[in-house]
Amino acid sequence: MSKQKSALGRGLSALLPDRDELDATQLSGIGTTKLYNFDERIRTAGTISEVDIHSVLPNPYQPREHFDETALAELSASIRELGIIQPITVRTAGPNRFELISGERRLKAARMAGITRIPAYIREADREAMLEMALVENVQREQLNPIEIALGYRRLIDECSLTQEDVASKIGKNRSTVANFLRLLKLPPLIQAGLRDGILSTGHARALLSLENEDLQRQILDEIVKNDLSVRDVEKRVREALRPVKKKADPLKELSGAHSVELSRISERIRRMLGTKVTVKPGSNGKGGKIEVEYYSNEDLERIVEFFDR
Repeated sequence: MSKQKSALGRGLSALLPDRDELDATQLSGIGTTKLYNFDERIRTAGTISEVDIHSVLPNPYQPREHFDETALAELSASIRELGIIQPITVRTAGPNRFELISGERRLKAARMAGITRIPAYIREADREAMLEMALVENVQREQLNPIEIALGYRRLIDECSLTQEDVASKIGKNRSTVANFLRLLKLPPLIQAGLRDGILSTGHARALLSLENEDLQRQILDEIVKNDLSVRDVEKRVREALRPVKKKADPLKELSGAHSVELSRISERIRRMLGTKVTVKPGSNGKGGKIEVEYYSNEDLERIVEFFDR
């Protein structure tokens, strides 16, 4: 297993013995039988054999969720005319039964073309290796959308007990790249769908990650769709949304230290004169205000009134 993991770290070329997948239109006049005329009894790991297409089960660890139907139809037409150029990769799953490791697009197109037998490279692989190889193949050929890539990384971590550093090593990326993709899974479903469907880019999505308010994220998503906002435009919108809201100024707090001391001095002077608590409050415009004089009984009130009648 360690040797296999090392191969995965070196990329797809270390996994498959042949060249990267080519469009069938790049080669002409070559049919499946001419390319792969193997003894049907050969079913051992490390060999290439023609297998019954109906004996190949789908890869349960395939990270890719969406296939372009138009591109599949074009590949199917090419396979119907020229045959399969690049073998799929499978592992044995019982007598005359195989489980797909990589090449699901070729397999789907071959079935659409009515092909009954397909060339397959048979190799040994456990669950972890199958997930790794399926992910590496698709990522290196840039066939996955950002959410599919992020989900693939998450599955490697959760199902194969790998760290972000392990995943980065296997796919030949920096750990920060893996971490940034995983952060996309924190976005609400609507934003993830927009990213998956190509409505917004990873740059847009990463900018929206700074917002915790889902309603605000949706609002900016609507602006992206309607106004074709660039990543910089979205980053600007996010900065504005995160900017602290200025509270209405409190005139009392705006008073200078000297003014406050003066008001306190005047309040104390009037208190001594009237013999009761006095509060001087400045007005909101800073030019006027009011004086509050407290009394504690009718007799106290009469005393204060008599003071002003002198």
